[in-house]
Amino acid sequence: MTTLRAFTAGPLRPSLSCLQLRRCSAQADGEASVGHRRKTAGSIRAELGSGPSFQDFIRGASVKQTPVGFEDLPETPSYLPEDLQEGNFRKVYFETYGCQMNVNDTEIAWSILQKRGYERTAQLSEADVVLLVTCSIREKAEQTIWNRLKQLTAMKRKRMKTPSPMKIGVLGCMAERLKSELLEREKLVDVLAGPDAYRDLPRLLALAEGGQQASNVLLSLEETYADVMPVQLAPQGHSAFVSIMRGCDNMCSYCIVPFTRGRERSRPLSSILEEVRILSQQGVKEVTLLGQNVNSYRDTSEEQFCSPDPTRLSRGFQTVYKPKQGGLRFSDLLDRASRVNPTMRIRFTSPHPKDFPDEVLQLIAERENICKQIHLPAQSGSSRVLKAMRRGYTREAYLDLVRNIKKIIPGVSLSSDFISGFCGETEDDHQQTLSLIREVGYNVGFLFAYSMRKKTQAFHRLQDDVPAEVKRRRLEECIGVFRQEALKVNAALIGSSQLVLVEGESKRSTEELCGRTDGNMKVIFPKEEPAGGSSEAIAAGDYVWVKILSASSQSLRGRALGLSSPRGSADQEPL
Repeated sequence: MTTLRAFTAGPLRPSLSCLQLRRCSAQADGEASVGHRRKTAGSIRAELGSGPSFQDFIRGASVKQTPVGFEDLPETPSYLPEDLQEGNFRKVYFETYGCQMNVNDTEIAWSILQKRGYERTAQLSEADVVLLVTCSIREKAEQTIWNRLKQLTAMKRKRMKTPSPMKIGVLGCMAERLKSELLEREKLVDVLAGPDAYRDLPRLLALAEGGQQASNVLLSLEETYADVMPVQLAPQGHSAFVSIMRGCDNMCSYCIVPFTRGRERSRPLSSILEEVRILSQQGVKEVTLLGQNVNSYRDTSEEQFCSPDPTRLSRGFQTVYKPKQGGLRFSDLLDRASRVNPTMRIRFTSPHPKDFPDEVLQLIAERENICKQIHLPAQSGSSRVLKAMRRGYTREAYLDLVRNIKKIIPGVSLSSDFISGFCGETEDDHQQTLSLIREVGYNVGFLFAYSMRKKTQAFHRLQDDVPAEVKRRRLEECIGVFRQEALKVNAALIGSSQLVLVEGESKRSTEELCGRTDGNMKVIFPKEEPAGGSSEAIAAGDYVWVKILSASSQSLRGRALGLSSPRGSADQEPL
């Protein structure tokens, strides 16, 4: 054991007066140091108090603050002068890939740029700026973009020494998912803007014009572009998309959407209704409400609607998150949107099966202008695979929902999504999917082989163990069965009269018109005068009754009977 001992040496021991002097001196130094520290801390606090707050560094933070007059608000410094962010008539060319949300995003981005003085061109050769609105849902979709970027880069290099060099931008999900790679790989891209950064496009393009690569892929907890009126790009303007919510909280194990689009947030109901009214005044005949999980819409912008009632789900369905409370729900929005103009059709996509409580189904059945067509993504017919996918339901619960929908909405058209070859899928699981397709009877389907995405739970926890050739074979079998059943569903419509919204000329013949039924089925019919003898020529944007004469798995054919509208259509149906 080591012992510590203290030794005292007489001659070296300081006197009491010396000790007191040193103690007093140290105390004085300490007090001066403390005083200096207090003074320094006080000045720092004063400087911090006059500087930016924490909220200035958080995009989309929701904090209640004391209201102040506009004259009291300090001007927010900008990275670039406003005049440098103007388009100055530079021409923008858009290419849109993927889902309807990307079509709507294109309309939003163009609305923002148009207000800054940009012009739009349909000719790639005229473009000063090329913007690709991208999809990341599958590897094939991303590879399409990479190939297109290489083609555009070759064009860009040819124009580098001309007075109008081309700038290339990538918008949307792929910008969010592959930001670093897009900027670094062969320097293909000048501008990156994620789904929540379209307001920043003028600044990003100004930086790119100065020779820099510019990027903003921040996700927001609140951005819905509620105050941006999209510039509708649909042919002839007879149909329009209206975004009602963004993001997704479901966290299905295969899905990249929560990581590229962020958390769910809904637009205020009042702003949606205002957009629908404007579209109605512009002569739009059909509006499709859009969202990654459209029927989980929940507007909590008005405090008086924040009741303690939890969200009601379809019977037998669960969520991975805690039940949400309060707010105006999807049924409230459907009710009020359908009242804006009873002669304007209302559709919605893409829903989740869990969010179809009876009140939504009953409203669809009651309102003549809400289309009797429901997209009901199943993804698999196997309960075991559905559990691995984290879908929140079993095969049995899904089939119970289908039976409930068909009972409440007679004659409803159903469509679905399916994934072939998900992690661990066996041959028996695949056969269960085929049997589900046969049992339900869909008329439209979107079927794909599984493509693993980074960041998803499947990427971190599951094995992509189904060989590619097996995925392809199972996908082909699913498509084959789907077409057989769709043909049966469509053939049952032969001899009936369907109300069709005319979209324009058929792609295959200028002598024929095409449009879509209430159930979203494509109908082709001759341009000849209606069989009823009406002298009015049928044009795009008209509602017309069509007698169905033949059917395939993908379309219907018939002849026109007469003009009509969704309002009171049940009473107006010709014999």
